Amino acid sequence: MEVLKGSSTTKPTTHGPPLHTFEFSRLKFFNRVFATVYTCAILALLYHHVLTLLNSTNLSSFFITLSLLISDIVLAFMWAATQSCRLNSIYRKEFPENLKRVVKESDFPALDVFICTADPYKEPPMGVVNTALSVLAYDYPTEKISVYVSDDGGSQLTLFAFMEAAKFASHWLPFCRKNNIVERNPEAYFASNNSWPSEAEKIETMYHSMKIKVENVVKRGKVGDEYIIGEEEQKTFNKWKDSFTRQDHPTVIQNSKDKDIIGHLMPNLIYVCRQKSRTSPHHFKAGALNVLLRVSATMTNAPIILTLDCDMYSNDPSTPLRALCYLFNPQDQSKFGFIQFPQIFNGINKNDIYACEFKRLFQINPVGFDGLNGGNYVGTGCFFSRRAFFGGPSKLVSPEIPELGPYNVVDKSIKSQPIMELAHKVAGCNYENQTKWGYEMGVKYGSLVEDSFTSYRLHCEGWKSVFCNPKRPAFLGDAPNILIDMLNQHKRWAIGLLEVVFSKFSPLTFGIRSMGLPMSLAYAELVCWAIWSIPITIYAFLPQVALINGISIFPKVSEPWFLFYVFLFLGAYGQDFQVFILSSGTVERWWNDQRIWMIKGLTCYLFGFMEFFLKFLGISTHGFNVTSKVIDDEQHKRYEQGMYEFGVPSPMFVPLVTATIINLLSFFWGLVEVFRGSKLEGLFVQMFITGFVVVNSWPIYEAMVLRSDKGKIPIRTTLISIFLAWGLVAAASLTLRS
Repeated sequence: MEVLKGSSTTKPTTHGPPLHTFEFSRLKFFNRVFATVYTCAILALLYHHVLTLLNSTNLSSFFITLSLLISDIVLAFMWAATQSCRLNSIYRKEFPENLKRVVKESDFPALDVFICTADPYKEPPMGVVNTALSVLAYDYPTEKISVYVSDDGGSQLTLFAFMEAAKFASHWLPFCRKNNIVERNPEAYFASNNSWPSEAEKIETMYHSMKIKVENVVKRGKVGDEYIIGEEEQKTFNKWKDSFTRQDHPTVIQNSKDKDIIGHLMPNLIYVCRQKSRTSPHHFKAGALNVLLRVSATMTNAPIILTLDCDMYSNDPSTPLRALCYLFNPQDQSKFGFIQFPQIFNGINKNDIYACEFKRLFQINPVGFDGLNGGNYVGTGCFFSRRAFFGGPSKLVSPEIPELGPYNVVDKSIKSQPIMELAHKVAGCNYENQTKWGYEMGVKYGSLVEDSFTSYRLHCEGWKSVFCNPKRPAFLGDAPNILIDMLNQHKRWAIGLLEVVFSKFSPLTFGIRSMGLPMSLAYAELVCWAIWSIPITIYAFLPQVALINGISIFPKVSEPWFLFYVFLFLGAYGQDFQVFILSSGTVERWWNDQRIWMIKGLTCYLFGFMEFFLKFLGISTHGFNVTSKVIDDEQHKRYEQGMYEFGVPSPMFVPLVTATIINLLSFFWGLVEVFRGSKLEGLFVQMFITGFVVVNSWPIYEAMVLRSDKGKIPIRTTLISIFLAWGLVAAASLTLRS
């Protein structure tokens, strides 16, 4: 957390011992003054563009000025939207130690945990196992915890890992309770350097034995008979016949609730593989979560739900108690929809070359959202009130059968025949037909980014939320550390977010009517990521080709308008740097973060923008791809050395490499012209932009020319980019000189 983050006034939110407090940022007043001044400068610059446009004397100058005007309008809009997250930032603190003075442990609400996985090869089952074990071992009444694992890949490998986890849990849970273990992910615990209690070696041996079995099964691609114990397990695995495929299979639900080795009741652990058919839409992760909502309603129907990605394990066993500090708050208790914890990642290299920390998305902007109407849902690490999935606070949307309602009380065993029959029924691929699921109830359909869309819709319905960021991270996970994986992930997000922009629920129309302007602008900055590609692409090519042709498109250094460009550049970058550093960032990570922002503008944002509109016109379609959590040793070594990974050929690299070639060419062309005696005054801004891009492009030049490893840019990509660069410069020269 940043150091300068609180006001002198800390406001308690309950009577008696406080469960939580909050404080406003000390930079609140400064940010508002800066926003006012900066807005005036933006308006002046846009006025200058319009004036220049009206006075254009030829087609080329008109085109140049119009391009700059469009790019600066987009930059101004995105900056204004970002400011909504800077004007009222809130920082919170919880006091879970006071919880039992306010409410008895026996009155704690039941908790259903949803863990989603989709591919045993991209998301290794042992990662799912460790995530499940970390939440099974919460410091919470065990009879009130139920963990549901959604296997959307329909894999017997994941089910086998699930069964092995249930067996190991009977030893792991009492070990954690007896020794007050804080790190309750076994993989992370046994990899740590902490001192171990005497019985830890025995538990470690059991864990590694389980791990070897699971990894052997994954390597073989099937569960061998030697691993199947008893008729019940044989009957379960017999469901995986030749007709059982990833896209077409029946529902499989397997539950486990036993006592541990010392006789204590263990939490429920339920495996859910929903029915799929090639002829029925399944709505990706949103559909999987809605199946879990219905299946859990038939079995346990806990009023609190925690959603987790399979690689985002619990790092603090007291996390549910922190969530209860808000859920038991008497103020606006009926309107609390969810509590979001930040995503914090392991395995990021020292300077985070790919900006996989996502500091703005997961740590900086949420405190701004929180000061408006609450933090946004980011897909994992979020505690929901089940009631929030069934209409707004003042309007309950009833499901088609009462057993699925948020207030229904389950009075039968989860293993009873009526419960299992109903659970299988609601997990059917055609169950949602002619129902309100995904539209008025549950996780919302209509976007590939179901998390942001659902969060946005809940806020529009009137629900409030909280961003909770304790000192010890509540959850830790894995970030993509291969460049192409990160870019593909962001392209998918960009497409999904554009689906929200151009839907009937757009933040620019529906959002303003439902939530007001500030909160709508905060969401607009999020859903409009793809339009960053417009100004980044224009500024990556236009000033450069104009420089090559000796055409000045910016004010001279001696002109007053030059100062506006200086102020706007330093102001935007200065504020961004300040916010990043005060949020426990480093200079090196900030530099890499802004470099990746430019790279994304020429790759995933640009391709996401084009792919969305091609699909909109009926020309192209897209699907959901799981981001791989697997990396080989050579890639890992290069990543730790801070080397960019370009080894996988991708069309997304072509405009990026083309831009770096044109910028390098134009920069040296400009230097040559200066040495020949040309005046730098009129071309200074273009030289600065070009030089700035060249400096940021060093890893790309290195991967093109200086490297010989498998992570270098493929020769084919380089040759295509050189040809395109030559063609663009030639075409631009003919156009600008005509």
